[in-house]
Formats: sequence, structure tokens, C-alpha cells
Amino acid sequence: MVRHSDWLGPIAVALFAGLLRFWDLGRPHAFVFDETYYPKDAWSLLRQGYEGTWPKEANDRILGVPQAIPLGTDPEFVAHPPLGKWVISLGEWMFGLHPFGWRFMVALLGTVTVLMLARIGRRLFSSTLLGCTAALLMSVDGLQFVLSRVGLLDGVQMFFVLGAFGCLLVDRDRTRERLGAARAEGGTAGDRVRLGLRPWRLAAGVLLGCACAVKWNGAPILAVFVVLVLLWDRAGRRWAGAYRPWRSMLRRDALPTVLSTAGAALVVYTLSWTGWFATGGGYNRHWADGRDGLSMPRTPVVDIPLPQVSMGWVPAPLRSLWHYHAQMYDFNTGLSDPHSYQSNPWSWLVQGRPVSMYWQQTAQGQGGCTAPEGCASQILGLGTPLLWWTACFALAYALWRWFFRRDWRSGAVLAAVAGVYLPWFRYQERTTFSFYMVVLVPFLCLAVAQMLGALVGPPGCSAERRRWGAAGAGVIVLAIVACFAFFYPLYTGEVIPMNDWRARMWFTSWV
Repeated sequence: MVRHSDWLGPIAVALFAGLLRFWDLGRPHAFVFDETYYPKDAWSLLRQGYEGTWPKEANDRILGVPQAIPLGTDPEFVAHPPLGKWVISLGEWMFGLHPFGWRFMVALLGTVTVLMLARIGRRLFSSTLLGCTAALLMSVDGLQFVLSRVGLLDGVQMFFVLGAFGCLLVDRDRTRERLGAARAEGGTAGDRVRLGLRPWRLAAGVLLGCACAVKWNGAPILAVFVVLVLLWDRAGRRWAGAYRPWRSMLRRDALPTVLSTAGAALVVYTLSWTGWFATGGGYNRHWADGRDGLSMPRTPVVDIPLPQVSMGWVPAPLRSLWHYHAQMYDFNTGLSDPHSYQSNPWSWLVQGRPVSMYWQQTAQGQGGCTAPEGCASQILGLGTPLLWWTACFALAYALWRWFFRRDWRSGAVLAAVAGVYLPWFRYQERTTFSFYMVVLVPFLCLAVAQMLGALVGPPGCSAERRRWGAAGAGVIVLAIVACFAFFYPLYTGEVIPMNDWRARMWFTSWV
């Protein structure tokens, strides 16, 4: 068992996470928050290849007995790319258009993400214990738990982003093995060595393309990861003895890295629109038909009009897709409608304003409520508070490790945090929600695991130091698990007395 603990430990934690996520997955029998959009779009993609229209009473008819699915063939404008909905549709294909069906794939990916994090943490910290600790922390994070049990897109994107991060770590290790021969040769071999085919870097590009094809906020993560890989290559060549590591990296690594990551991501993103291309009924599918192609809509990257340039050589479907993307960009950047649970990115790390995704209040004697004051049933997108507050200190520790100790592991985690979190500060006027940060959860757990490892003590310290450090780390982990258990009813929509619900509203901003 010790010999196989590198897999047994991660699998055990993943089974624990899967049990939590699949238990009573079909409850509540309702559309939770934005489930009113994505599962129906997924069903439409499965049946038509594009997103169709639904009448106002569609939710009641879908959940009714007998079930009716009033899907229309007219195209519907949708603000997000289709891949996340294609993923959700796999569960609907197996189990039908029911809550369990549209939540199945999200729960499965949420469980596999825990397994991936354990293995990634093991590789990053060279410790199975720290990898499993990070995975255990994520398995009991309320936000990741909730977003693994509802049919929304963010949990799907988290899976692809973390998978890409893991692939880049494997690529770094394999690259260092190749550079080791150059280091042994000495001289300027670090400048001359060619790293050849790097399949793990290509796999990362494919997964990052999938992340972008779920939601566009995968694009800044892609950009940060490309820069991170180039910095790793430069550092690797310097370690191998390169006389001019920057020039060597730019000459031999920069173009292959961009092609295998950003290039692969662009190909995958375009392929995710295959259903829209292959059918004729999608929104704006034939917008460019019959147009002369002399002008194109403004670019979604820079908010300025493009000059009048002849684009007639571009196939009409691609020009139609570009126009559709310009409209999607306008919608996503201009969304400013007030919402009672919107919040500013400044408050996300401390969980200042979690999102209530489901709420039902019942009187005594109804729906299993026995409390005289009545009961409440809620699904609250709240990260386990003690975990997130601990993560704030862990990020500060990681920043110290990276800046003063040049710890590349801390730098890798901080780069991921920057790619996921910082771009949202650009959209101060946009309607945003704290549950977007579910993509950040794995990296917060890695940061906390690193800090707990430092608390236990470095190799070579005294046994007494390790005993006290392990006790302190254990107390923190147990407190986080207990905190998750305390808020568990608010993560699953359990019917609880109103007094118990109020006891869990620690801050007025959570109400």
C-alpha cells in the first residue's frame, strides 16, 4: 500500500468527493439559478446542433408530469460558446432532460478534478500527502461542491483549466530531463539543445482551447500560461548552462510554444462551433450570405472600428461567426443590469457576497418542515469560509516564497491565480458574481497545502518541531472540514428550521 500510495491516496479522496457530489444529485427537482439557460441550450444542441428558442412556460412543462419539451427551431442568441453545453448534453443524452441528467457530467468532472488536483499537488510539491491534502480541501469547499452539483458552465471550465495546468507541469518535468543531458555536457549546450516534440504542451493547448470554448474568460488564462511556459523554458536553459538563455528561449522555444498552445487552442475553439457550422439554423449563421464583405464589424479585442477592408476572400460562414462574436462581446462586456446578488471582485476572496441559487421558504407542516417558525431550503454559492480566509494568508505566503526565495512552485500557483482572478477587475461596471471564482479554487487549495507543508516543517527539522507543526496543520484541516459540515445544509437545499438558517448567516451581506 505504501508503494502504491501515490495513486491509492488520490483515488480515496476522489471517491469521497464523488460520494458527496452524486448523493441525491437530482434534488431539488427544479431549475437552479442559470440552469434555466444552459441545460435547455444543451438539449437543443443535442437535438438540433444549435441553440433554439423556448417558450416562457418551458421550465414548468419540462419538470411536469407528464413531461413536455417545447423546443422551437428558431435560433436563439446565446452569450457563451457551445462546448460547456455540449458537455452537459452528454448527461442529458444518457439520462434525459431531467435535473439528474443535466447535472451528471458536471458532477463527474467535479469529482475527476479532485483526483487531478491530488496528482498535480503530488507532482508540484513532490509529496503525496500535500497533494491529497489539497484535494481533500477542494472536496470540502462549498463553492466547488455547489458548482459540481448544478448544471452551470463554470465547473466545466475549472476542469479544463486545471487539466491544462497539470499538463504544463508534466511538460516542465520532461523538458528538464532533456535539458539535464545538456547540463551534463557543459559549455553552451544549453543554448544549442532542441527540445523537440512536446506532446504535453500540445495537450495543454487543447485543454485551454476547451476552456475558452466554455467561457471567454479562459483567454487571459491561456495568455498567462503561455508566458509561464516561456519563463520556465528560459529558466531551464539557464540551468542547463545557456550563455544567453533569453535569446535561446526566444529563438528555439517561443514560436513552438505559441503554436502548440495558442494555435492549438484556436483550432479547438473553432471546432467547438462545428454544430453551428454544420447546420443552417443557428443564430446569425447566414448573416454574411449575399454581403459584399467590404467591411467587418469591430474587433472584440480593441473597442474601435476596423477600417474598411475587403474581406470578401473570407468564407461567408467565418464572417458570420465573427459578426456573432462581436455581438457576444458587446453583451458580455456591456452587461450592467442590476442583480440582487452581484458583487465586486474585491470581495470575492473573502466571500463577501455569495450567490443564492435556490430559495424556498415553507411553513410548519409543509414540505417536511416541523419547526414552529417555519423552514428554509437554500442553495448558496458560498466557499467554505475558513478555507477561503486561510487561502488569503496562503497567497500572501506564496507571494513571499516567490519573491524572496524564488520558489517556482509558488510562482506557478500565483500565475494561475493572476490569470483567473485579476482580469475581472477590468470590468468594474459589469454585473459580476462571486461564483465565477470556482475556477480559482484548485489553486487556492494548492496554496493552502503549501503553507500547511511549511507549517509541518522542512526536511531535517527536529521531531518535536514536526509534531507541533503537524498538530497545527491537522487542526486547520479539521476546522475547515467542520466548517463545510456546518454549512452543508445550505449547499444541498436541505429543509432546515429558520433559526438554523439564521445561525448560518454570519454576515448581513450573505442574506
